[in-house]
Amino acid sequence: MTPPPSNGPQKPQTDGTEQGLGRGRLFGYGVGSVGTGVFSAVPGLLLLYYLTDVLAVPAAIAGAVLVAPKIWDVLLNPLVGAASDREAVRTGRRTRLLLAGAVALPVAFALMFAVPAGGTGFAVAWAGGAFLLAATAFACFQVPYVALPAEMAGDQRGRTRIMSWRVVCLTAGILVAGGLAPAVVDLAGGGRAGYAVMGVAVGAVMAAALVGATLGTRWVTSSPGKHQLGPVAAFRMARGNRPFFALLAAFVTQALGVAVMLAGAPYVAAHRLGDYSLTSLMFVCLVGPSLLAVPAWSRLARAYGHVRCYVAATLGFGLAALGMVPAIAARSLAVTLALTALAGVCYAALQLLPLSLLPDTVHADTARTGQAQAGAFTGLWTAGETAGLALGPGLFAAVLALSGFTSAAATQAATQAAVQTEPALTGMLLGFTALPAALMLLSLPLISWYGRLAVPRAEAQKETA
Repeated sequence: MTPPPSNGPQKPQTDGTEQGLGRGRLFGYGVGSVGTGVFSAVPGLLLLYYLTDVLAVPAAIAGAVLVAPKIWDVLLNPLVGAASDREAVRTGRRTRLLLAGAVALPVAFALMFAVPAGGTGFAVAWAGGAFLLAATAFACFQVPYVALPAEMAGDQRGRTRIMSWRVVCLTAGILVAGGLAPAVVDLAGGGRAGYAVMGVAVGAVMAAALVGATLGTRWVTSSPGKHQLGPVAAFRMARGNRPFFALLAAFVTQALGVAVMLAGAPYVAAHRLGDYSLTSLMFVCLVGPSLLAVPAWSRLARAYGHVRCYVAATLGFGLAALGMVPAIAARSLAVTLALTALAGVCYAALQLLPLSLLPDTVHADTARTGQAQAGAFTGLWTAGETAGLALGPGLFAAVLALSGFTSAAATQAATQAAVQTEPALTGMLLGFTALPAALMLLSLPLISWYGRLAVPRAEAQKETA
């Protein structure tokens, strides 16, 4: 297949056919989500535990280490979005920022888990500084990456195909991260050395995926308009896009719930189920079903509508999380894993459906304002997603601190957990189950709000077409 010429912008494919979006191009885009999935999952899953149970950092301080770099990222993402649009104006591509993030992120990631011996203050400074660098590099890749689907296809069918490939690859990345990373820590002997080996190994996987996507999307041309607005002016104009902000609010609330659950998994495995190595198995049960569920959710969305399926998946995830409360309390591993798998089936939809609807809000805003600014909107989107993923571990750390959790460095390996009080055990159980379920419930009115806003707009566009 001959790539489009590079001497000018090209309109995106509008039919979603194999001619415009063949499997090679779909995979070339989707593979980047293997890398972004790794970075989204591993810090949320293991960094908090690494700080509290390996480096003996108090839970409250460890939570701050996870949240502070992400606050910077939230502020940075809209600026990166504006920079990505400016690059697209100058070059017709978004490749430079993609490449910068692809190269820098794996290095910073490895440094996060390679804290040299020293006191608590040194460990906090090293891990926090490396996480800040990694968050910055992630923004440079993620923001233009999320902007690409709106420029790859012009209709919802084509964009849903793109997102299906992306979510499958994202699930594979999260699965590799959650399943492989804890196992590598154990195989390398646990402790500081085990986490350092894991950082290098997982960083290498991340590098291959991110660089591959950068090269695999060079054919995509961008045409955001000759005159791009600054970040402040772009945000003022974007405020009128109420469906976008309704969808964003629902997605961020759910990302917060998933991030809380991810952060709690190693604590539940080590302290409630008695075996840290179960972290990998629980994670595989949560994420693994998504690989099979994505095509099913895609078909259901076409048949019954994206919003209805989004609501059903949200309810399913919340009910599965609540069902884990008695299962984990009774140490029923089989029931816990079954409910985790059910949550995983719903998790696939929580990724696929909002990401499939996002480009619709971008295109609708272009029709509303006459100003195409995909980078600005995806900058706001990734800023919100980053905030949710960042606050999740911080929120779980707050639950640990309030319930009296005791931080202690493992003396032999990451599997050796300190003895906790009953209130601390109850806190980590409810933080892992009831808190994510409550956040899913809170997102339902936001999804309903999006549906009320988006459907009349879609009908109006059909009438004027």
